[in-house]
Amino acid sequence: MRALRIAAGAEAVSLALLTANLLTMHAEAVTSLVGPLHGTAYLATVVAARQATTAADTSARWYALVPGVGGPLALRRVERTPTPTARRE
Repeated sequence: MRALRIAAGAEAVSLALLTANLLTMHAEAVTSLVGPLHGTAYLATVVAARQATTAADTSARWYALVPGVGGPLALRRVERTPTPTARRE
């Protein structure tokens, strides 16, 4: 869960930086630095969401595939999903 939280945050921040750069000065150096970081954060979010979800709840995996907002949505879904408890015998 911690890896998903970090990856989702990095994805959201890098997307905000890319958007701000596009809307303001559109510096090539910023794009060439932050673009690959955003791509890596996106992939890390997808992998972390896959590892953080259970087989019973796969919606967080699908949310993670949405670029930009998918990471925070997947994190929110994972945090709201109850964890399975061990059966008492």
